[in-house]
Parts: sequence; structure tokens; C-alpha cells
Amino acid sequence: MAAQLPPLPYDYNALEPYISEQIMKLHHTKHHQAYVTGLNAAEAKYVKATSPKERIALQAAIKFNGGGHINHSLFWTNLAPSAAEGKGNGGALRDGPLKEAIITAFGSLDTLKQDFNATTAAIQGSGWGWVGYNAKSKTLEIATTANQDPLLSHVPIIGVDIWEHAFYLQYLNVKVEYLNAIWNVINFDEAERRYRGARS
Repeated sequence: MAAQLPPLPYDYNALEPYISEQIMKLHHTKHHQAYVTGLNAAEAKYVKATSPKERIALQAAIKFNGGGHINHSLFWTNLAPSAAEGKGNGGALRDGPLKEAIITAFGSLDTLKQDFNATTAAIQGSGWGWVGYNAKSKTLEIATTANQDPLLSHVPIIGVDIWEHAFYLQYLNVKVEYLNAIWNVINFDEAERRYRGARS
């Protein structure tokens, strides 16, 4: 079954003023769509490939475009209209297992934000910052992946796109401002759902 661009669970302007309508439209309809198109094309060629060499040659395209599709599909549900703007639940961390896990692992939500932002801002080039659940240690940890590589070492709980297409039109080259702003639209309810699922 071919990959498809998932619809957003909110309007393109719903994350303003933290992420602009222009960025959301371009990011979703152009960039994510390009990963979907690239993945489908690579998989179609893979099915028709007649030699191991041909299949190996297609693996980079499948990894890149497949990772882009997986990461972005997670990213959209990872965001929600801001509670601070009276639009939704974005940025609001309720009492519960996720909040307890954050306090256990990092001491406070503010410390998590600081550590996450510092680690993610240090990515050279393009990539993703993650809060992931380590199934072995049963704790939350900060991780990064390069390019469009999906997070495989942990269960993704929160993921933030640090490719320039995610922020440049609004924040220019100041990644730290983008990272500070995005916490206002992080969907902690969705993160809690993922966290509960990871532990079960």
C-alpha cells in the first residue's frame, strides 16, 4: 500500500504565533509530500528490481524518504494549538505519569527544555531532536538523529524537526529562538499517550 500524506489535526494557522501559517503550509504540502512521493517511487522501483545491486542502490532513498515520512507523521501530532494563546492544549503538561517521568529524569520540565534545546541546537546540519523512552533503563532520555533518520534506539515521545525548512522563514538562522518557541505548541497529551504505550 502506497504511503499517503496525512491530514493535519488542526488548521495551518493554528500554531501561530509560534509557527507561522506559511511555514506550516510549505512544510506539510511541499516538504512532507516530497518524502511521500520519494518513498513511493523508491519502493516501486525496489519491487521491480531484478538484482541485489539494484535493491541495495535504492536503500538510501527508502531510508531518507521513509524516515522523512515517519518523522513528519509523528511531528504533526506532536504539536497542538497553544494553551497560552487560548487556542488549545499545546505547551500544557498535566499531572500524570509523563510529568512524573520528566521530573525523575530531568528534575523539572524547565531543565528538560534547557537540556533538549542545547542538545538539539548543537546538531550540525539537519536532523531531529527527540525525547525518547529507553525501554532498557525505563527512563526518558534526550537523543538526536541526523538528516531524516528515524529514532530507532528509543520509543519516540516528543520529536522536533531542526531542518531549516521547519523554521527559517520565521526565525531565520536563530535555531534557539525556534526551539524556545516550539515548547508552546508541544502536545503533551499526545506525548503522554505515547509514553503510556511505551511502558505497556
